[in-house]
This record gives sequence, structure tokens and C-alpha cells, in this order.
Amino acid sequence: MSSRNDTQAPDTPAWIEAKDPFALFQEWLKDASESEINDPNGMALATADADGYPDVRMVLLKGADEKGFVFYTNLESAKGQELAANPKAALCFHWKSLRRQVRVRGIVTPTGDEEADEYFASRPRDSQIGAWASRQSRPLASRFEFEKEIARYATKFGVSKVPRPPHWSGFRITPLQIEFWRDRPFRLHDRLVFRRETEEATWTTTKLFP
Repeated sequence: MSSRNDTQAPDTPAWIEAKDPFALFQEWLKDASESEINDPNGMALATADADGYPDVRMVLLKGADEKGFVFYTNLESAKGQELAANPKAALCFHWKSLRRQVRVRGIVTPTGDEEADEYFASRPRDSQIGAWASRQSRPLASRFEFEKEIARYATKFGVSKVPRPPHWSGFRITPLQIEFWRDRPFRLHDRLVFRRETEEATWTTTKLFP
């Protein structure tokens, strides 16, 4: 005897009845890691400036668990300043090879120093030097100006350990809403959204029209 709910269509995917959004996200990220050619952890990060204008750019996910979604950046960059003023953000993962996307909305908090130090130490040395040399989001007169800064910090640190810059750290987006979307023929897509009022609250789930 089939265990499928008889109210479901024969081709209803099992994930549409999921109760744990973090476990489902990890499953989808694993699938993407096996199928996407470049950066399966790439995500669009949306913030808003002081005038309310939305701002979006691609960043890389560097951690995901029940606490939230983590990325790192220059705190003096446009996104760093926007998140400091308005600690709310949205994410979108789009895995074209799988015809899936995940949308996230939530509250933003800084990562701890120990967590940021650990990740920074894992980066390639050239990336560590670049974090010191780049005045991210600010005007650049020429590429040569940037290369001089890279050379200056490379000389400064020599062969010693490169410490994490005080202006470089991470943010964690604690989700209050996570939506899973799967492409279906004729735009009859599957959509499942998880919502909660606070990070301590229980998730509720709703299926959405495409």
C-alpha cells in the first residue's frame, strides 16, 4: 500500500511537505554543489540605503545552519553601512541547473570575532592581503592605485601571519521567512514558504500559487 497522501497529485514532490527549512536547504545546497558549474553558494543579497532604495549584489554563502546564513565583507562597504543602519536583508539562491530557487528574509546580526577570525584565517593569503588593501565601494582613481596598496600590505606583513582587518567581518541573516521554489512546465511551479514571527517561534508552512 502506498504511503502517499491520496490528496496529493501523483507527481507531488516529497519536499513540498517538509517541516524543517534548514534541513531542506542543506539538501538543495548539496544537490546544487553537484550540478552547478560555478559557485553553488552564490546568493543575491538585497539591502536598502538610507533613502529606502533597494541595493542588490552577489555574495558567497560561507555558513548555513539553524542560526542563519553567514557571509563576510568589508564593514565600510555600501552593504556593510546599509546593514549597520538597517539590519534587515533578503537573499536569493538561484540554481539554474536544478531549476530551483530559495528566497530568504530576516534579521541581520554581526558574527562574533572568534568566528570571523577563524574564517579569515582559512582564506588564501592573497585574499587576506586584498581585504587590507581594498577600500571597498569607494572611488578608485586607477588600477595602479589598488596594486600599490596590495604591494604595501604584502610588504608590511611579509611572511608573517596576516591578521583580520578591524573593518572586515561577517554578518548572519537569521531568517523569518524562507521560500522554496521549483520550476514546473507551463509555469505551474511548486512554492513552499516557511514563516515565523521571531527566531524562537515555531515555523508555519504555506503552499503558494505560482
